[in-house]
Amino acid sequence: MKSLRIHVRETARLAYPVSIGQIGYIMMGVVDSAMVGQIGYDYLAAASLANGIFFLTLVVGVGISNAVTPLVAISIGANRREEHEDLFKNSFYINLISGIALSSFTFLLAEGIALLNQPKEVVELAIPYTKILGVSLIPIMIFQSYKQFIEGMSIVRPAMVITLLANIVNAASNYVYIYGNFGFPRMELNGAGLATFTSRTFMLVLLIYFLKRKPLKFNTKFNIIPFSVNKIIVKKLLSIGIPSGLQFFFEAGAFTFAAFMIGWLGSKDLAAHQIAITIASITYMIVLGISTSSAIRVGNAVGAQSISETRRAGFAALLMGGIVMLFFALNFILLNQLLPKLFVNEFEVLELAASLLIIAAFFQLFDGVQAVGLGILRGLTDVKFPTAVTFFSYWIIGIPFGYYLGFGRELGVVGVWIGLSVGLATSASLLTFRFNAKSKRHIHQNR
Repeated sequence: MKSLRIHVRETARLAYPVSIGQIGYIMMGVVDSAMVGQIGYDYLAAASLANGIFFLTLVVGVGISNAVTPLVAISIGANRREEHEDLFKNSFYINLISGIALSSFTFLLAEGIALLNQPKEVVELAIPYTKILGVSLIPIMIFQSYKQFIEGMSIVRPAMVITLLANIVNAASNYVYIYGNFGFPRMELNGAGLATFTSRTFMLVLLIYFLKRKPLKFNTKFNIIPFSVNKIIVKKLLSIGIPSGLQFFFEAGAFTFAAFMIGWLGSKDLAAHQIAITIASITYMIVLGISTSSAIRVGNAVGAQSISETRRAGFAALLMGGIVMLFFALNFILLNQLLPKLFVNEFEVLELAASLLIIAAFFQLFDGVQAVGLGILRGLTDVKFPTAVTFFSYWIIGIPFGYYLGFGRELGVVGVWIGLSVGLATSASLLTFRFNAKSKRHIHQNR
């Protein structure tokens, strides 16, 4: 039986490459915003609007693609390697169809931007940019098919390296397409969208090249032809993937709606919110790596039918997520006056952002525990109850309470953030209790 310390160490070994890769995703958006901002604030506003809409479809796709990871981890733990080809092939088909469907849906959302009562010049820029981002969902989802599958095999470094290289490709493509360098036409905001598509396609091609050149353990083959559907595996993938996508959607949607509410308060409040949420999102990407690795570790233990190891892997990940986020919380408190100065110089915005970082420090612990909680439950293939938890925590508790405090009690942006914190705390508590209860029932089922 492995000790808690060994579980923490092995979870960390898997988590840090995933976390670095997630931060790489964030940095692509930061670089895009910085380079687009050089051509005018209307372009930056349009990019912000389009990225917010696109992100809601992206997280659904990512959630769907995540389904294969715990199933691969379970099959390895159970020594059922013969399932791998069917798992990959059917996951690939589902992700390809999902990518096309989500891309089409993004086109429809783009046409709806005109109904959001935004400035005309911003709408005109945002619509074509959103459509280009929508097309990029297809290479993203195919990339996810390979990435999530090999992560289920505990192979996590290739995606990290590829994502970091893609940041270079993205920045170079932005320089060429946005500003019209090296003989290319000046495409401005649409150029940033084309750069995103280019970098995502680069990631896909490079990962396939890596997998073709480097033999993987278990002699895994990544054949998608001849076409064949395993109805049992498709059902398993969809039963995990669709609820997982909704989990991400409910959470991301709540924070997006919170931004809309804060926008009603004024531009300074919204600016302060954007600063604080940008800083907090970086720490969230790190704990998301722990969440992904915890799903793998728990899945391995479930496959081996070792209930004690299942529980140790899960609680070790929760402990690790809590400690990491506690560290960031202390830094938020100590640096709350300094960090916002990296973004703006206006006094009122700085003061508001500094106060939000104090609240963010308190919800860091809850955010870490709920993110890992979703991961360890996904490792148990338990996704329906967690989906209900995310809806209840954010849309029944967090958003209404934030609205009450922000507008009813006139606490403004601080009140909205307190509401979000309560939602996170609710989610963290319910998911932890669920894992404890579910893993105990799992013990009884396997005895």
